[in-house]
Amino acid sequence: MTALTLIVGAVLTLAGIAGYALSGAASLTALIPSAVGVLLLICGLLARNAKMHRYAIHAGLLIALLGVLGSLRNVAGIGEVFTGTAERPAAVILSTVMFLVLALYLALGIGSFIKARRRKAAQGR
Repeated sequence: MTALTLIVGAVLTLAGIAGYALSGAASLTALIPSAVGVLLLICGLLARNAKMHRYAIHAGLLIALLGVLGSLRNVAGIGEVFTGTAERPAAVILSTVMFLVLALYLALGIGSFIKARRRKAAQGR
């Protein structure tokens, strides 16, 4: 999970920077994925410490959950991008990318927690 957290953090950081640059630096909100990405990078770096691992990964997954929930409003407008009626198509696309990356990260993280619990339970028997 540590490596995955670092990868997801890097992807979101780069996506936000690219979105900001491609939008002509018109809006600082294009950097929101970068902010989420930097927080995940910090969590990933902290997770390298064995004593901090569990807490850092939990924090990363909480940040991801908040990012998924925060991006839902824009993601709901993805249909408007395809019909050409979206007011801010770049924002919708960037939010959708963030949503998908974070949702996948959450799913893999939850799966990892379930596997760890099962392993721990099997060792305890």
